[in-house]
Amino acid sequence: MIILDEHLDGLGLETAIARWYPGKVSVINRLRPATIVKDDVIPVLLHHSKRATFVTINWPDFWRVFPADKRYCIICFQRAKEIPNLLRQVLKLKQFNTKAGRMGVVMRVATNTVRYYRTNDPKIYTLSI
Repeated sequence: MIILDEHLDGLGLETAIARWYPGKVSVINRLRPATIVKDDVIPVLLHHSKRATFVTINWPDFWRVFPADKRYCIICFQRAKEIPNLLRQVLKLKQFNTKAGRMGVVMRVATNTVRYYRTNDPKIYTLSI
């Protein structure tokens, strides 16, 4: 399951991603309807979702802020319009092309690179895309 941050709702990203992603694509607000979802609650909601990949452009509030957790993945992008293409490229990388490979990872994706850290490993790794 790919879960988009609330800031990405209504931009057509769900439809664009669903064209190629075989699983469910949703928005974080739908996990707790009629509630404002603050950033500090997102990890709690992700714990209750089965191996979710959370996608956001709010990287300053997630990258190197939240520890990686084996129950979910967080992917931070810089611009919303780049998400469908870059997300597809990231999910094709051999390290992240399965849910098992993504769980426990927090990523920051730029146009040509992916920087990431893993559960219990503070080192920042870099890959080219």
